[in-house]
Amino acid sequence: MNADGSGQRRLTRDPANDVLPDWSPDGLKIAFVSKRNGNSEVYVMNADGSGQRRLTRNTADDAEPAWSPDGRIIAFESNRHGNFDLFVMNPDGSGLRRLTRDQADDAEPAWSPDGREIVFDTNRDGNAEIYVMKADGSGQRRLARSLADDDWPVWSK
Repeated sequence: MNADGSGQRRLTRDPANDVLPDWSPDGLKIAFVSKRNGNSEVYVMNADGSGQRRLTRNTADDAEPAWSPDGRIIAFESNRHGNFDLFVMNPDGSGLRRLTRDQADDAEPAWSPDGREIVFDTNRDGNAEIYVMKADGSGQRRLARSLADDDWPVWSK
């Protein structure tokens, strides 16, 4: 829809839940999550809803897709190794790489505007805290220290 709420159009018609859309930086594609095969998988489609393609294929849940600022990589979370870790892949689903390997859940990735870092939340310290790492997964460090849960981080643009 337009920013004022006008021009609403339905883009998906699958009976499963299609959620968590994230626009590519050029505005031509949308990554999203669907349970079309019984568990959460990452899909991509053209901005008009055409060309829907499944990018991840496993029995675990894959969610929270986030396009890199240059549109060359999609970060996401997956519990394919027993707990949620962060992964990246190319927009066609190739080039899968695991970025985190902690026993706790690492989730909700968000890219820095320059694409050099990814911020995320994790419960590795007993409650949800905000961490940041380099885009290759190195240099993971805690940013927030609170007794309350700190989660769903975003970068300003």
